[in-house]
Amino acid sequence: MASRLILPVHYDFSSTICFVAHRVLERMHDQLEEMGVELRWRPLDLVALSGWRRGAEVAGPRRDNALRVASELDVAVRMPAVLLDSRRAHAVALALADGPREAAWRERVWSAVFEEGRDIGEEGEIERLAADLTIDLRAVEGAGDLARLEAETDAAREAEVTGVPTFHVGFPLGGIQDPHTMKLLFQRWVDRQRRVRSGE
Repeated sequence: MASRLILPVHYDFSSTICFVAHRVLERMHDQLEEMGVELRWRPLDLVALSGWRRGAEVAGPRRDNALRVASELDVAVRMPAVLLDSRRAHAVALALADGPREAAWRERVWSAVFEEGRDIGEEGEIERLAADLTIDLRAVEGAGDLARLEAETDAAREAEVTGVPTFHVGFPLGGIQDPHTMKLLFQRWVDRQRRVRSGE
């Protein structure tokens, strides 16, 4: 089998559409495996990237659009009323990056926010979620401090990422579509990458 291709996915735990993408990509697991694609989830601070305000009410067209996307892609969601502070959850994700517990942390945080209706910015909430997975925060938080999140956000901005989720398929591809459309988009990227590697 050809070597695996790493596909970066920029995300923010506060984003409803990122949660929807997470669920859609779960459904695509076998297809991604067949294509030889490994997703590399890369957190960023959407507030720093977009200028939105933490704690601001998410209402009107923004809310309607997120709920429409979730409905069209058949993802049940409890959308927060305000933009949550996701920075500390991202710091833990960065500390766990490329390790066996990173995926479990993403799943736990997203399910807590968008299925259980919990606020990850609330005092003590990160500790409770970490305890669910027996993660020792004292051992990981120093490695995943907010300066690293800031650097990840700056790097995403340099790569012309303007929102989340964003996939890097030779260019920043934002948003999420149905699995069939995503597979076609990813397959085009895979085919280009394979041609480049073979020197065609």
